[in-house]
Amino acid sequence: MSRTMIKYIAVITMTLNHIANVVTELNPLLREVMLDVGYFTAVTMCYFLVEGYQHTHSKKKYAQRLFVFALISQIPYQIALERLALNMMFTLFICFLILAVKEYVRQPAMKALAITVLILCTWYSDWGLTAPVFTLLFAWSGENRKKTALAYGAALLLFCGRNFYTFYMYAYQYIGREALGYAFPRALGTSVGILASGTVILFLYNREKSPGSGKFGKWFFYVYYPVHLAALALLRMII
Repeated sequence: MSRTMIKYIAVITMTLNHIANVVTELNPLLREVMLDVGYFTAVTMCYFLVEGYQHTHSKKKYAQRLFVFALISQIPYQIALERLALNMMFTLFICFLILAVKEYVRQPAMKALAITVLILCTWYSDWGLTAPVFTLLFAWSGENRKKTALAYGAALLLFCGRNFYTFYMYAYQYIGREALGYAFPRALGTSVGILASGTVILFLYNREKSPGSGKFGKWFFYVYYPVHLAALALLRMII
């Protein structure tokens, strides 16, 4: 599978996740499936962010695109998903800055401090704290297949562990003794997207763009994010 094809899949899974967040009246099982498959997107985009950072012709223009579309997407994001957090484009922009710090800051203490501060800056953003760690894991693994598998394994444990804690605390507060039985399957379910991403990247990705994708393929993914959020914001206002 080409990079462009995988990104299209990521767009579809993200859209399903966001629809499930907006249209809460869906069948509970269907809604849970749509939410869980959506977790394919963020970890995949972190992987491609690292790859893009390494191969882009202009890091400055790459960062500018992320920042501009993050700004454009913020209001639709807040309306559509009813969140006060910063949107995923902002998270990816900060992850990009982390990669720049890794490359250009030579003094180890300053590098560690700057990366820590940037990670903390994602606290109130979509996929906060976890996406920067995913990015660092993929930067460490490079194009080494075994290291990439280890990076995905660490990402899976981190995400599953975080969600288990979140679901357990929620269930303990509201349903008491059944907390463990509620939290464990929910945490495993949310890990499906990361497992799928790892499978696709490790076994199906050919490390090439789709032939003829050109500028359309490049700009589609930036433009689609705010446009689909705007459509979902309108849908939320209607329903």
